[in-house]
Amino acid sequence: MKIERKTHTINAEGQILGRLATKIAILLQGKNSPDFVPYKDMGDIVLVKNIEKIKFSGKKIKQDKYFHHSGHPGGFKEIPVKRVFDRSPGKVLKKAVLGMLPKNKLRAKRIKRLKFTK
Repeated sequence: MKIERKTHTINAEGQILGRLATKIAILLQGKNSPDFVPYKDMGDIVLVKNIEKIKFSGKKIKQDKYFHHSGHPGGFKEIPVKRVFDRSPGKVLKKAVLGMLPKNKLRAKRIKRLKFTK
């Protein structure tokens, strides 16, 4: 059986990052369809435009940081969200959506259906 995927276009202008990410995660998983089952990849394609006009609630854009560690001593790195957002706003939204998807084998396939347009 072939899955018919719908395409959803979302205008991110003026929307708050976390609330937008939850809407996108639901669409990517297919939880909005009546025949949803958690073990099948039934989600839709999501196109997001005007990403550079996303709003952050509170002081999150100034205070939040992304962390990673290289695995070597002294390899702990932290990058402010503002710097990442200024360079590539899509990375901030993608990271937020990725954190809201279930951590399983379908996660990589689902996140590939998230596209950004101008």
